[in-house]
Amino acid sequence: MTILQNILSFNKDFVNNKEYEPYITTKFPDKRIVVLSCMDTRLVELLPKAMNLRNGDVKIVKSAGALVSHPFGAIMRSLLVAVYELQADEVYVVGHYDCGMSAVDPESMIQKMIERGINPEVIDMVEFSGIDLKDFLRGFGDVATSVMKSVETIRNHPLMIKTIPVHGLVIDPNTGRLDVIEDGTVVRL
Repeated sequence: MTILQNILSFNKDFVNNKEYEPYITTKFPDKRIVVLSCMDTRLVELLPKAMNLRNGDVKIVKSAGALVSHPFGAIMRSLLVAVYELQADEVYVVGHYDCGMSAVDPESMIQKMIERGINPEVIDMVEFSGIDLKDFLRGFGDVATSVMKSVETIRNHPLMIKTIPVHGLVIDPNTGRLDVIEDGTVVRL
């Protein structure tokens, strides 16, 4: 049985047994917050538990490294939708220690693409089209600096409400300890 077949078999029983009922909620976050976090597997259950969040409390947006890599990309759009359409009043950027994005080597990733069947001519075409592929794939060195960069991108976005607190945190993926990098409620002069 494939992974998809296993998922669909489980899902059929899940629906038939009405196991979804404890998760019924609205589309609006009860705690009125949106969290941008990394897609790391260690955070799937740990992050909500460490932040005392339950189903229905929060909107969660995920990206590799909790990065807002483009001010008008899908991640920023999701945050704006959470604020303007879904009643989020605070934004939390939560990176984590031992993040895979801190070790991403663009040259190595491009080589893996080629090894897995991407034609080198396609890579050349992307680069000739004006995309700096190495910069696009590059990770970051320091998670706290990366979190602050995303916080600043969100806070300074021309479409973001200036009174929305934008917080920056880093979570330990082993213990769930949260370190505050930026308290968005602190008034800046």
